[in-house]
Amino acid sequence: MTFSTLISATELARHLGDAAWVVCDCRHDLADTGAGRRAYAESHIPGARFVHLDKDLSARKTGRNGRHPLPDPDKFAHRLGELGIANGKQVVAYDASGGPYAARLWWMLRWLGHDAAAVLDGGWNAWVKDQHPVTNQVPKIGAARFAPRPRTGVAVDAKAVAARLGKPGPLLLDARIPGRFRGENETLDPVAGHIPGAMNRPWQLNLETDGRFKTTVELRKEFGETLAGRAPEQVTHYCGSGVTACHNLLAMEVAGFAGSKLYPGSWSEWCSDPSRPIAISDS
Repeated sequence: MTFSTLISATELARHLGDAAWVVCDCRHDLADTGAGRRAYAESHIPGARFVHLDKDLSARKTGRNGRHPLPDPDKFAHRLGELGIANGKQVVAYDASGGPYAARLWWMLRWLGHDAAAVLDGGWNAWVKDQHPVTNQVPKIGAARFAPRPRTGVAVDAKAVAARLGKPGPLLLDARIPGRFRGENETLDPVAGHIPGAMNRPWQLNLETDGRFKTTVELRKEFGETLAGRAPEQVTHYCGSGVTACHNLLAMEVAGFAGSKLYPGSWSEWCSDPSRPIAISDS
């Protein structure tokens, strides 16, 4: 059986030690970028290898390409091979923040044509709460070969976003918290606001209070109301830097709305060019 969206802690525990599976620890803290690695060194799921948002899942910043620009597909594929991820492996990603960093890896694997990727529902917290085994032993990783098969049409750039502004049909969905969307309390990017015409769907709305995803039925109802008759292909997700937007993409997949797109540069790229329009307020 292949898992392509979510997997429970119970199901993952059944596959510990399975050579056909690779578990990736994506824990991260935007305010303390070394926190995830320290947490991993202290304790992690047996066999998991650490994946860093900045070093493994992002390219070098130029000041105009956002805070977490996508890496070159071939370079990322090489890194996946170093992590022991081959094309036939089932990958499971987790974090301790509700899933946004794990969802970034999930989306990037799909971007390169690898569908056997899932996010651990509830993440590290669910794993520990359910009393599954943990370790501080770093696994020995045998290098593998990952052959990328990049998908077209799953990501859009700033030029494509700008071309759709004001046109009926396309929907821009912003995953940031409402305060940042409205242009209030901006602490991460130099300019406050949002892309004109965007709607706000904070990624945290995808979760129950225990950090697990809402049911398929609940998510389908909520996203169905947001889509208002639009096809998923008309939806482009963004956030601050192309990370938490992946959480909304994953939630839409769970809900059965496959085919939406990601604007990887997101607000941090958009606002780096003063010629691009911005909007303040509006819910």
